[in-house]
Amino acid sequence: MKKTVATLATALCMAGLSSLAQAQEVTWSKDIKPVFDKHCLACHDAATPEYAQFKKEKELWMKKGLGMRMETYSHLISFVGWPNTGALMRRLDDGSAKADKKPGNMYQYLGATEAERQASLALFKGWVGSWSLKRFNEVTKEELSGIKVTY
Repeated sequence: MKKTVATLATALCMAGLSSLAQAQEVTWSKDIKPVFDKHCLACHDAATPEYAQFKKEKELWMKKGLGMRMETYSHLISFVGWPNTGALMRRLDDGSAKADKKPGNMYQYLGATEAERQASLALFKGWVGSWSLKRFNEVTKEELSGIKVTY
C-alpha cells in the first residue's frame, strides 16, 4: 500500500512539473533562436538573400543549397504571420494532420532523430501558437489572432 501511494504521489508530482513546463511561454530569444541556430542557420543566415531576391533568383540559390534570409526574429516572423502567412508552418510541419501525411520539406532538418525533430517541432508550435498551414487569403481572423511569436 505504501509503495502504491508513493508511486501515485511521484506520478502526480511529475504530471504537475510537466504541466508547469508546458505552461511556460516559448520565446524567440530563449527557445527558438538556439534551435534555429543549430538546425537552420547554415542555409538561412545573413549571407542569404531577402525573400524578394530569393524568389527572383531561386534556381541560383537552390543550386547552392541555400534558402532565403531568416536568421533574425523580424525575418522569421514574416514567414509566420504576414506577408508569407503559414510558410514556416508548411515547411516545418510533420504532416501528421494532413491527409497525405507528407511532412514539409524542412521538417527533416529539425533534428538528427525523429524524437529530436518532434521536440523541435513542439517548440516551434508552442512559439507560434495558432499552427496553421494556410496562406494569408485562406486563414481566418481567429487563426491570425492566435499567433503568439513572442520575442
